Amino acid sequence: INRELSWIAFNRRVLAQAQDESIPLLERIKFLAIVSSNTDEFFMVRVAAIQKKLKAGLPSTRPDGVPHHALLHEIRAQIVDIMNTQRELMRTLLRQLEQYGVYIQPLRKLPKIHQEALRQYFIDEIFPVLTPLAVDRTRPFPFISNLSLNLAVCVRRPSDENGDYDFVRLKIPPTLPRLVHVESILPRYGVSRTSEILDESGYPRKVETFVWIEDLIASNLDELFPGMEVLEHAPFRITRNADIDYEAEDDDPDVDFTQVIEESLRERRFGAVVRLAVSEGTSERILHPLLEELEIDTRDMYTVKGALGGSSLFQLASVDRPEIKYPPYLPRIPDMIAGDESIFTAIARRDILLHHPYDSFTPVEQFFQQAASDPDVLAIKATLYRVGRNSPIVQALMDARENDKQVAVLVELKARFDEENNLEWAKALDQKGVHVTYGVEQIQVKTHAKISMVVRREGDGVRRYVHLGTGNYNSSTARLYTDLGLLTCHREIGDDASRLFNRLTGYAPGTTYKRLLVAPEFLLGKMTELIDGEIAAARAGREARLIFKMNQLEEDVMIRKLYEASQAGVQIDLLVRGICCLRPGVPGMSENIRVRSIVGRFLEHSRIFYFHNAPPEQRLYCGSADMMRRNLYNRVEVAFPLIDERVQRLVLRILNTSLQDNVNAWELLPDGTYRPLSRSTQDSPIDSHAIFMENSLGLRDAE
Repeated sequence: INRELSWIAFNRRVLAQAQDESIPLLERIKFLAIVSSNTDEFFMVRVAAIQKKLKAGLPSTRPDGVPHHALLHEIRAQIVDIMNTQRELMRTLLRQLEQYGVYIQPLRKLPKIHQEALRQYFIDEIFPVLTPLAVDRTRPFPFISNLSLNLAVCVRRPSDENGDYDFVRLKIPPTLPRLVHVESILPRYGVSRTSEILDESGYPRKVETFVWIEDLIASNLDELFPGMEVLEHAPFRITRNADIDYEAEDDDPDVDFTQVIEESLRERRFGAVVRLAVSEGTSERILHPLLEELEIDTRDMYTVKGALGGSSLFQLASVDRPEIKYPPYLPRIPDMIAGDESIFTAIARRDILLHHPYDSFTPVEQFFQQAASDPDVLAIKATLYRVGRNSPIVQALMDARENDKQVAVLVELKARFDEENNLEWAKALDQKGVHVTYGVEQIQVKTHAKISMVVRREGDGVRRYVHLGTGNYNSSTARLYTDLGLLTCHREIGDDASRLFNRLTGYAPGTTYKRLLVAPEFLLGKMTELIDGEIAAARAGREARLIFKMNQLEEDVMIRKLYEASQAGVQIDLLVRGICCLRPGVPGMSENIRVRSIVGRFLEHSRIFYFHNAPPEQRLYCGSADMMRRNLYNRVEVAFPLIDERVQRLVLRILNTSLQDNVNAWELLPDGTYRPLSRSTQDSPIDSHAIFMENSLGLRDAE
């Protein structure tokens, strides 16, 4: 199945969440925003890559065999279909939102006194930051930044009787809120806020009114062009190629890699335009200069009915309407670490499994914070991929250095769209005296592994405490993504962790490991070996089964190996949230493979791999890697075994619950389409996310 078309199918499943009437209204609107945000990134990375190959005359080498030009045509057809559905649904949901006293209104529909107050607000706070850029013989067409919202304005002098006009580009400053909250502005100009509605309990609720900022600016263009006649105006938005090809970067050993990153970020701003979005009804007078100056084909122009940039609807999440949001959820602290004892004491007693976001991320933060202040801790080592802003973990690492701990951190500067944030953290850590490195010697290889280690003096020696995870050290996403984390002091895992960090910070290409499966050297080979074990069992007439849970499945060798296993009689269940290029259910090839995708309240992110016939300590692995080319060949990844039998049983219960989900699950059909998992009227609904919120480990009887 084509990778890009599989991704579009995933975004359709996200859109289906917005269509689901059982989901609270504001959450449905948030899913609409996610669809738009996903689409932006899809164009910035995937569509940009296809266009680049097409222009370079490179043939398609993918197993699906779809030529680049045909693929771009199909992508456009499907994206337009999604956009039309999304926009129609947006209008419906925003009308429903009005029942709760929340409005996005055209400026012209507001009371006159409100319009006057907003005009004064425009003059006081918006006008000073606007910069109209005229285009003429002395002023070239201006640079248009990626994902920026703009107004194209056509003006002329009233004395000009020849019909000539001038073109002006007006950028909407991203520092201003896209949705202007009317009621927060009115009191500044002596206008009282009196509108109220009654909620379901009969209590008065204040009305919340928003206007699109481009609507407010457009209604006041006379302030920007005095003495000129405004003929027309229209919003537009572009998307640029934002992917960075690090293999093409200069890897001169005398050049500081941070300088390479900074230069790459500057170059990203000037990536080729891959999409132009305009409002429905935009005239040829505006379209012609845009298409010509941006050097874009009409194939890459998308006409939108309504406001551009649907991801701006995220702003509505701050509206105080709890009755149309998900009920708040408070993650649990596992009993074994809920007391006042040191987290290291708890880990020494037995391995600890954390199932986020159902289990709190606080124990992971405590792992770093207690290590920073514990007088017996000698060293802390960690990999950081996406940590977010105001990270308590990074702060703990800096505190540890101030407390004279040895601290070594690998900060992955090439984490897409987090490069700038990670560069700032790397500099801050370095200034505190932390040993900061940026990855292995090959510039194109990212370090995506999620691993940290604390070396602690105990008795007559030292003990290593290790945290391994499927997700990032990011406190914010840990509340939204489903991930697994393991806290252990198993000796061989500690040995492997030491070897891995030496490999990352020094020169040790010959490093081998006892327990961890590390990419790019060993992960694919060991996974293939374990699948071969299931194939041999099936051919010998024994029960054989594989259960893989991941975000994406795209890598050719792995897909062919799974086809081989299916043909041998291995029963295979794949839980793949997003892209899946494997085609299940094809007679004679993959009839023993079932593929399901779970899309719900939380973003499925954990990776779990179960091998029924493997030795007991190799039957279950979790890790940072999806089964994609980039993960298996161009990243440092870690898959870690679940050695403790109790932890194995817990993870099998998680898999079992996920496989029984008949509320959030979709099944992939042989033709590459997805359909919601059918449920008879006699079947009880099984919502894995709801079950995990009640009991983080899910249903029993996993095996």
